[in-house]
Amino acid sequence: MTTTFESQRAALADVVAIPVTPFAEDGTVDPDTYRALLRRLLDGGVRTLTPNGNTGEFYALTPEERQSVTELTVEEAGEGAVVLVGVGHDVPTAVASARHARELGAAMVMVHQPVHPYVSQNGWVDYHLAIAEAVPELGVVPYIRNAQLEGGRLAELADLCPNVIGVKYAVPDAARFAGFARDAGLERFVWVAGLAEPYAPSYFSAGAAGFTSGLVNVAPAVSLNMLEALRSGDYAAAMKVWEQIRRFEELRAAHASANNVTVVKEALASLGLCRREVRPPSRPLPESERAEVAAIVAGWPI
Repeated sequence: MTTTFESQRAALADVVAIPVTPFAEDGTVDPDTYRALLRRLLDGGVRTLTPNGNTGEFYALTPEERQSVTELTVEEAGEGAVVLVGVGHDVPTAVASARHARELGAAMVMVHQPVHPYVSQNGWVDYHLAIAEAVPELGVVPYIRNAQLEGGRLAELADLCPNVIGVKYAVPDAARFAGFARDAGLERFVWVAGLAEPYAPSYFSAGAAGFTSGLVNVAPAVSLNMLEALRSGDYAAAMKVWEQIRRFEELRAAHASANNVTVVKEALASLGLCRREVRPPSRPLPESERAEVAAIVAGWPI
């Protein structure tokens, strides 16, 4: 019987939350706080969770920590949400992580952009092919940050692996996204705006059906309000939300996104929800900048 992945595709056409990974005072992953943050997302209406995403500090976690975060997420989500597990690094590591996700009952894996100084177009297909073939029962979502990649390569990959069902597209160029999606097959995949709320309106206008979010950790209602507006085609309402979050996202994007996770954790710390610590090469905000983050968050529906 051919798998249709209908529930997985529906889960991608939504706010795809990227949970932070909270750390305890001794620097280890804090499982109790992580569960509480997940429960807050679920209670706030979030239905798609991506453990081990970039907002979760994927590259700063050990293999054992990534496994633990996946396990905690699947357990806490239960039947209430679809889990899209971030995998990556070398092929054997990514395959092992994908199989671990399958064993736990996760529905999908998101394949991080290959970390390599020399990524060929054919090699990109080979990398994702090896992972997708290892878990044919799971939906597979490539995370694309490479502006040079051609849409035809994604179509080629999906011809070989029908479980490649969605794309997290994170090249900051709406026109390039529109062309890439049409070259790959606009209706063939679920297109997720991978640069979160700031790019969601422009990417939705070009064919995206969902967007990722780190901000949702702080204010689920804000992200869901934008989704509702975009689903209804009310771009004026979506841009009202955009204006509301603009400064917060500018702080995250500053200095080549150096404080992308830092600002989110600072906001959560201002609400007393987790510690502000991040791991190198990220760094906590200096004291002088913390008040601005707290003031922004104080104006949101929390």
